[in-house]
Amino acid sequence: MAPTSETLTAERILEATEEVLRRHGPAKATVVDVARALGVSHGSVYRHFRTKAALREAVTKRWLDRTSEKLAVIVDRDESPEERLRAWLGALFEAKRHKAGDDPELFATYTVLTDENGTVVGEHIADLTAQLTRIITAGAGSGTFPVPDPAAAARAVFQATGRFHDPCHAREWTAPGVDEEFTAVVDLLIRGLSSPSR
Repeated sequence: MAPTSETLTAERILEATEEVLRRHGPAKATVVDVARALGVSHGSVYRHFRTKAALREAVTKRWLDRTSEKLAVIVDRDESPEERLRAWLGALFEAKRHKAGDDPELFATYTVLTDENGTVVGEHIADLTAQLTRIITAGAGSGTFPVPDPAAAARAVFQATGRFHDPCHAREWTAPGVDEEFTAVVDLLIRGLSSPSR
């Protein structure tokens, strides 16, 4: 039986939107397509998301939040700050690499959507750097990372590892030797963070 507007939830709309985007791409996917996939009127979709732009922003946020949520569990692990930092950076690289490799059509779609939704991307980056800041702050507190400004250090680490998580580098993520290059960059950053500040 087709869902009714009473049983329609924002989450179901976002799931359907993702499927419609996968099938039609961002240029052709419409709210009517989403409503049709759900068996409801497009007005029912608009009751949850006031505009097409709001729907696209919400589906983009949902996609980015999946990565943030996976990484958040690493932040408070019962491990040394160095182990957590290595695990966090590795998990970020793997999450992005899997998104690009497992479903390239959807990854390409989301690359377009993230370009449209700068605010959502900015919030995602702020969330990720806040997670990094917590790890580095823990390291500063224990003396593992004697840095004077953990937030500045976190931003620098995020920027220094951009090749391994920024979608513009996605084609490089399967290149021969990329894992060794990633490890070399992380090793260098850990050594830098672990050196006493002058």
